[in-house]
Amino acid sequence: MSPSCANTRFPRPPVLFCDFDGTITLSDNIVAIMKKFDPPGVKEIIDGIVGGTKSIREGVGEMFGLLPSSENEEIRSFVLETAGIRPGFPELLAWCKEHEVPFYVTSGGIDFFVYPLLEPFGIPADHIYCNGSDFEGERIRITWPHACDDECSNDCGMCKATIIRRFPRDRHYRILIGDSVTDFAGAKLADLVFSRSHLTDKCRELGLPHIPFETFHDIIRHLDQGGPSS
Repeated sequence: MSPSCANTRFPRPPVLFCDFDGTITLSDNIVAIMKKFDPPGVKEIIDGIVGGTKSIREGVGEMFGLLPSSENEEIRSFVLETAGIRPGFPELLAWCKEHEVPFYVTSGGIDFFVYPLLEPFGIPADHIYCNGSDFEGERIRITWPHACDDECSNDCGMCKATIIRRFPRDRHYRILIGDSVTDFAGAKLADLVFSRSHLTDKCRELGLPHIPFETFHDIIRHLDQGGPSS
């Protein structure tokens, strides 16, 4: 199938925005870090995020602020050794390259594990959006290079909706791939969502166009068929 043939299956040229934790990887690495190192007070912060009394930016910043910077190598090694990549991810990247479909990683994760885990796949650095980190102080400090624009008041930290808005709907068919609360705002802007876990529940609740998936092979099959009309 030629690039032009692939794109004619959609009303406008498609562009993919893909979550990282729990989507590209098999589990959420931030959750795994907090379970492994279990700093005092982390449960209350997590409950605040889930309950909506803390924003994602506020909660993630506070959680990592509980961890000493001196443990950064141990934390990094733990993630790199335990994070698994969801089956079909290299094949999806190959599909996007073959059909000239832009692929962006839009991650609420942190640079010190996002970039090393993605390095083998050759994704351009300017196609990877995630949060930053600073280990210079006594405690780990998270930085926010991709904060919310004026149209978002969710205090996302890494604002996926802001990234998606850079690709106007009248010129792009916007496809989001994700699984959790960090994807909710972006899903409302997407033309099509490939969903897992909590994101599937939210899409059903809001009546958003979505296709549940388990592996990236499922997504490739639907992309070849043109998405929800298949």
